[in-house]
Amino acid sequence: MVSGYGRGVPDAMFAHPRLAAVYDAFDGDRGDLAVYLAVADELGARHVLDVGCGTGCLAILLADSGRTVVGVDPAEASLQVARSKDPSGRITWIHGDAGDVPALGADLAVMTGNVAPVILADADWSRTLRGVRAALRPGGHLVFETRRPERRVWEDWAAEPTLLTRDVPGFGPVEQLFEVTDVSLPLVSFRHTYRFLAEGTVLTSDGSVRFRDRSEVESDLAASGFRVADVRDAPDRPGREFVFIAERTSS
Repeated sequence: MVSGYGRGVPDAMFAHPRLAAVYDAFDGDRGDLAVYLAVADELGARHVLDVGCGTGCLAILLADSGRTVVGVDPAEASLQVARSKDPSGRITWIHGDAGDVPALGADLAVMTGNVAPVILADADWSRTLRGVRAALRPGGHLVFETRRPERRVWEDWAAEPTLLTRDVPGFGPVEQLFEVTDVSLPLVSFRHTYRFLAEGTVLTSDGSVRFRDRSEVESDLAASGFRVADVRDAPDRPGREFVFIAERTSS
């Protein structure tokens, strides 16, 4: 999950070397990635672009399945973590955003987790969709998830701030506190506070997500040269998210 993915500065939790190094410890088992592997199989995709690849969890799984993979992310610290998981250099890692990716002729582009919701500005969202389209072959697909605004999940977030503690190799116990800081729809802002308990260091990361409804997303895709092939419920978060499958049109 990448936050601040657009042309702005990535959130500290992805851009700060210390926070990027502990990110995976707090990101769960990533069972949500199974749907992307299944869709890649379904579409017969052999060449995949992972947009907002972060620390490389999905890119590694895709490469393990024998696919050619390119991962792009604006946070160099996260890419350093990703590269450490790929010592043989099977994956092409690009520091930047979708607009920095060359024409790949890719079969599939994916944006997992919060990648789409953290692209806040309309201009950045359009740039991302245009960049992805340019990287795909005609008939290639873009698959990504968005949170359903009618679910109003930010109310759950605000009611129950989340405190987690993980024992992270090389760092010892690290505490993460997640709190909502502002709700100004369609944007919801939040803060992650990290306490490295062995030494007392405290680091914070502020971010926001944008809630787009289904019709808005479909309109944006059409304007950027995509045809919506399917919209599915996210199997790991039923009723909370949509998974969009969009095909690049030939014109």
